[in-house]
Amino acid sequence: MPIDQRIATLDNDGTLWAEQPIYFQVVFALDRLKVLAAQHPEMRTEQPFKAALSEDLPALAALGTKQLLEIIAATHAGMSIDRFTCAPTASRPSSYQAAASNSRGRGLARRTAFHLSRCWVVGGLQFRMRPDGTPELVKLAKVEFADDGPGKPVGINRFIGRRPIFAFGNSDGDQQMLEWTAADSGASFMGLVHHTDAVREWAYDRKSHVGRLDKALHEATRRGCTVVDMKNDWKVIFPFEKDSVGSRALQ
Repeated sequence: MPIDQRIATLDNDGTLWAEQPIYFQVVFALDRLKVLAAQHPEMRTEQPFKAALSEDLPALAALGTKQLLEIIAATHAGMSIDRFTCAPTASRPSSYQAAASNSRGRGLARRTAFHLSRCWVVGGLQFRMRPDGTPELVKLAKVEFADDGPGKPVGINRFIGRRPIFAFGNSDGDQQMLEWTAADSGASFMGLVHHTDAVREWAYDRKSHVGRLDKALHEATRRGCTVVDMKNDWKVIFPFEKDSVGSRALQ
């Protein structure tokens, strides 16, 4: 397979980073909201900002998608993408071009998720000139499009223009991305992370309010896709486990 055809699409939340008890970008937004609330006290009495500033996790979990997007939009609008620069931290190059498909902010995902040679993040921006005459791209207070579920293959085609040969996710929101990948006539790989480790991470699937894995798990089993059992298949989930794993190996 030519290198330029080795397109891998991976979900962010729950696949490349954890999503329990709340999404990472919500944590980022909450920190940013505290700064904004100091400048705009009215936010402390307006919903959904009031609930977010209370740091009540059940209340945050109860917020609908629309309200969460309001918080994300308000806390990201006007920020330059220089704040989200993708730092090159890879120690070895990847032979795959990776695209993270998720409705979380593309800048934050670029900044935190990747250790690959090249990355795109599917998922608006505006060009403007700074007072000193320097051009910049800033985030707008709106969502460009919902790249989850059926929106994922649409976004992949829009931004990449090529069907991936490798797709990995962890929830029902990734099912269509895997199906789109599987429809290729050539070689392809489809996989799901099954969160089964309540000790080292979290255990959840069909009844979870975040990252629900129900229909996609059924389809993956039926189609013979790879399902990675976090408890049984991974010796290390987080980097801080490496020392303890090495110690057990010596005993």
